[in-house]
Amino acid sequence: MEWNTELDTRGLNCPLPILKAKKALADMVSGQVLKVVATDPGSNRDFQAFARQTGNELVDQEAQGDEFIHYLRRR
Repeated sequence: MEWNTELDTRGLNCPLPILKAKKALADMVSGQVLKVVATDPGSNRDFQAFARQTGNELVDQEAQGDEFIHYLRRR
């Protein structure tokens, strides 16, 4: 997966990964992809809800060990 910006939210719990992702997406151009790396196990459902509520596309989610990676495309 190719991305334009990467956001490291390791060690942060809800709602901080979402708030930081929202701020990062606001600085991006429509169609660009944000990669978010999180360690909060609840971040999978949080980012699914965030995408539904904001209209940004949740392109992919994956788990690598104790890290959860989310790819969001800016609307």
